[in-house]
Amino acid sequence: MSLSTHRRLAVSTTLIAALACGLAPATAASAAPAAPKSPAGPAAPATRAPDMDGVTAALNAAMTNGAPGAMARFSGPDGVRTRTAGVRDRVSGAAMDTRARFRIGSVSKTFSSVVLLQLVDEGRLELDAPVNRYLPGLLPDDRITVRHLLTHRSGLADYTDAMFAKTVPGFEAVRNRVFSYRELVGLSLAEPRTTEPGAAYKYSNTNFVVVGMLIENATGTPVAKQYQRRIIKPLNLRHTSYVHPDTRIKGVHVRGYLHPDEEGAPLVDSTEQTVSWAQSAGAIISDPADLNTFMTALMRGRLLPPRMLDAMTTVTPTDTTGTRFYGLGLRRYDLSCGAQVYGHTGTVQGFYTYAFATRDGRRALSAMANTSNRGAANTALGGTLEAAFCGKPSAPAASSTKAPRLRSVLPAESDLPENH
Repeated sequence: MSLSTHRRLAVSTTLIAALACGLAPATAASAAPAAPKSPAGPAAPATRAPDMDGVTAALNAAMTNGAPGAMARFSGPDGVRTRTAGVRDRVSGAAMDTRARFRIGSVSKTFSSVVLLQLVDEGRLELDAPVNRYLPGLLPDDRITVRHLLTHRSGLADYTDAMFAKTVPGFEAVRNRVFSYRELVGLSLAEPRTTEPGAAYKYSNTNFVVVGMLIENATGTPVAKQYQRRIIKPLNLRHTSYVHPDTRIKGVHVRGYLHPDEEGAPLVDSTEQTVSWAQSAGAIISDPADLNTFMTALMRGRLLPPRMLDAMTTVTPTDTTGTRFYGLGLRRYDLSCGAQVYGHTGTVQGFYTYAFATRDGRRALSAMANTSNRGAANTALGGTLEAAFCGKPSAPAASSTKAPRLRSVLPAESDLPENH
């Protein structure tokens, strides 16, 4: 698909704060051929220095739209650059700190995908085999394959839609609960299917709950052990952990704040929770440096052999914007400057996260805002991608009478129901 055919949303990063609300989760799109792969991405954007003033503006815009604080960390050939805004703790007033840990939400899906694809490479699973071959009788349709789970094309309903229809009451009802995988799958199966298997993209946390089940079935050990052995230890991710069902975040950490559905109601501190409602779909804890290391290592082939990484980065559209795509547990965003970045977004109560890298792994950005159920804050935080990977826009010629072109910002994709 030529970049010239992509439709862009022209929104200045300095105007993001004026957005009234965030966009809803991506709408289903019919299956389409994989977009052409460009391993290194376009050459010109890759040579630009990050616009750290633009990153700061995006963080401030996230705060304007309801986040107590936000932060970003960019790593590239010229080193590491960090920016922070606001506070990581509203009670103590502690400033946001890029060394602090937080809940990464659905960025966990990329961790889970890496583990599962390693198992595929080892011959323990097949991508195009029915899920029921490995978990007999779990799903009502033998047509649903392992690949369908990783691409969100299974048609399995997302049980979180009903669970969090009322944001704060829904959260408080599950904050300290411990679910089994089968309980969560059962909640999904009680809802109508969203599509026929393979027919269309429809984001669903249920898919990656089943991925967790496949990992545990194939290895005979908990997913926590597999994350540790296959990703965390080899990459020396010292601040990354999977502590389910423990509710604590150890060490220096960011406190998360959930916006109630009622405008003007006080924020809810959502930091301590089991995240048992998500597990392998969203319960990992990390920090910006570890996320950059993870995404860089993944793109450079340190975690997967070439054929598995190629499969993971082969993407199809998720909607009609022509800028957002999904592979195997991995998003691709096409930015306004032509740069393509791979990674994942994360939404868990109290935290929005972006973790992305270029296909060659030379540049990576992680960003976080400590709020949720505030789509405008999520959209604003996404402006860090444009600033970091596209750099500063060219200055208009002095004699030009034309207005400067506004920079394009990708609309945010939410991983949880959001009510505005």
